[in-house]
Amino acid sequence: MMYNEPILTEELQASSLFSDDLAPVPASKRTWSTWNFAALWISMSLCIPTYMLASSLIQGGMNWWQAIMTIFLGNTIVLIPMILNGHAGTKYGISFPVFARASFGTSGANIPALLRAIVACGWFGIQTWIGGFAIYQMLQLWIPSLATLPQIFPDAFQLQTGPAICFLLFWLLNMYVVYLGVDSIKKLLVFKAFFLPVAALALLFWALNAANGLGPILRTPSKFTDTASFFHFFFPALTGMVGFWATLSLNIPDFTRYATSQKAQINGQALGLPPAMTFFSFIGVVVTSATTIVFGTTIWDPVVLAGKFDSKLLVSIAMIAVAISTLATNIAANIVSPANDFAHLAPKKINFRTGGYITGCIGVVIFPWKLIADPTGFIFTWLIAYSSLLGPIGGIMIVDYFFIRHKMLIVPELFQQKGIYSYNNGTNLVAVIALLAGILPNLPGFLVTIKLIDTHNIVPWISDLYNYAWFVGFGVSALVYWFLMRKK
Repeated sequence: MMYNEPILTEELQASSLFSDDLAPVPASKRTWSTWNFAALWISMSLCIPTYMLASSLIQGGMNWWQAIMTIFLGNTIVLIPMILNGHAGTKYGISFPVFARASFGTSGANIPALLRAIVACGWFGIQTWIGGFAIYQMLQLWIPSLATLPQIFPDAFQLQTGPAICFLLFWLLNMYVVYLGVDSIKKLLVFKAFFLPVAALALLFWALNAANGLGPILRTPSKFTDTASFFHFFFPALTGMVGFWATLSLNIPDFTRYATSQKAQINGQALGLPPAMTFFSFIGVVVTSATTIVFGTTIWDPVVLAGKFDSKLLVSIAMIAVAISTLATNIAANIVSPANDFAHLAPKKINFRTGGYITGCIGVVIFPWKLIADPTGFIFTWLIAYSSLLGPIGGIMIVDYFFIRHKMLIVPELFQQKGIYSYNNGTNLVAVIALLAGILPNLPGFLVTIKLIDTHNIVPWISDLYNYAWFVGFGVSALVYWFLMRKK
């Protein structure tokens, strides 16, 4: 059942916390059905990082069914906070940063908004690098000199000139789409939802044919020799799977605010997320296993794999498809949210377009080509590290909405400087304390992972908490927030 729309008075609209981009979506503009949400998740799941995520598990030592089980379980788990956080967006038509005001305060909401935005900037950089490298793979077939351009970047950048130029070109294309607005990407998302499954099946057919059927692939054994070594890899890998969509599990209200009903967002996400991720991941593990048989080495990057095909035309078509699909995913998953988050900092000065430009600039300076250089860095440094920040935020928001407020929000108050959600000078200190409480247990393990602290200087079980970063952060922050709010 829809909540009655708040009356947007002139006084409310004049508030420094209000802007057209952050305003509640009226019922007349809530048009997303079950199919729209399913299509959204199919489009976002069928992307190169999904493929690389699955393949990295194979390279990490799992066999095919262990990798698929881990991915399916992780996406089923993250679906729960996805649906729970999506409830407020559907009921009240509000975006993620506005929803965060209820628990963190009208000013304090900038904390989760910025943490979420910075992570999205990282993902934007990764996706843009992948799209740019796909263009490079295509162009160097037709312009071989592109691969031998003089080196202009210092060795510390680990960046060749040719790929860097293509990365910049693809980045500019992303920024042009931001300039045009999100509506311009709709046709690309539809194209991707239909084309990518076909392309994925074609890749699967190649793997089955080149590896002489499923037999050799399914017989590729796990590299783990005992149960202990398997679980030592499994739990951080599972945390990485949850962390993969930990970003969207927070800002899903940015999309569910357009839902026609709770049923539409729940069914659409359930039908779209786990099946699509598992399907494309299965293709990823099969094809990666096949590369071991066909080429004698494991190729976990499909862009690199496509570059090994002999036909220039085939490689060009594949790389163009990768670039278009990556562009569509980048705008939907990595621009919409941070643009809203940055706009939340100064609603009257920063609009969606400006927020998108800020996202693009930060996405370059994080050196995305280094983040995905190997599966260890991708899973253990990137995915798990940011899940340790986002898990606590999710725990706080869900407890606040369902257990403290029992799903009741006063929407006009979310835009008032001196309203009930202003707390102490605009910040709910309880939420900040709970957030820090959820982050701190994972900090020692993170410092060990990035080698700032030696393993011998940390009690083993403390550093091992990092392997469960999202779960630890979510649980600790949720409990601390619930306990302290009940005491107020």
